Amino acid sequence: MALPLLQAPPTTQTTRVNNYLPGSEETPRSTPLSLQGEPMVSEALIEQAYRQIFFHAFAADRDPVLEMRLRSGQITMRGFIRGLLLSDKFRNDFYRCNSNYRVVEQLVGRVLGRSVYGERERIALSILIAQQGLPALVNALLDSEEYLEQFGEDQVPRQRGRVLPGRAIGEMPFNQQAPRYDGYWRNAMARRAPAGSGGGWQPQPGWPRPAWLANQPTPAVQNAWRWFVATGGFVLTGFVVWTALAMLSTRAQG
Repeated sequence: MALPLLQAPPTTQTTRVNNYLPGSEETPRSTPLSLQGEPMVSEALIEQAYRQIFFHAFAADRDPVLEMRLRSGQITMRGFIRGLLLSDKFRNDFYRCNSNYRVVEQLVGRVLGRSVYGERERIALSILIAQQGLPALVNALLDSEEYLEQFGEDQVPRQRGRVLPGRAIGEMPFNQQAPRYDGYWRNAMARRAPAGSGGGWQPQPGWPRPAWLANQPTPAVQNAWRWFVATGGFVLTGFVVWTALAMLSTRAQG
């Protein structure tokens, strides 16, 4: 039986104030209503949602089916955000490039617009991923009281401005605080990829051989073959030189 999700209280007495800054990514934007009371989704609102989740709004990464469902009123903005977080784009470019701890930091920052409340929340949500996978964490954040209170059904999540005592400027934008992946993924790729053009792939303890090396000899066999070829070359060269010297000495005696 899965353990219940532990609650993590805020770790600081952060003062929240009204945002008097010019319009930016932190400006709340909700779905406007038509004269008939139906939601009208603008292109700017959809692009803001893409930037919040993917940090960009490239045409190749857009999901026309989700956009159609959002424009037609089949899903709300919260459902649109859920679809982006569960898409193949997010899985391949964010979820699979990070550890569970890093995924928690990314999702809390993108969905709830804040940093994690210390190690307690980071560990609790990481356990949720390990037990039930990414959809469970996405649903837990989007269905939480905090999300519904801050953004509701029609607002795009945003980084909530924080002003601490003695600080006149809010926190750094989240996309600068937490890039798509950090040293964890770079180290993982370094273990799986060739070490260099001449050094070949070097195995690491606990890491299986990559699939692209499945039908190739192991590094030990390659080193043994190099040693055999080098030794054979020296022996053959010595034999040729010895034969030539012997022929010259025989001719001189004759």
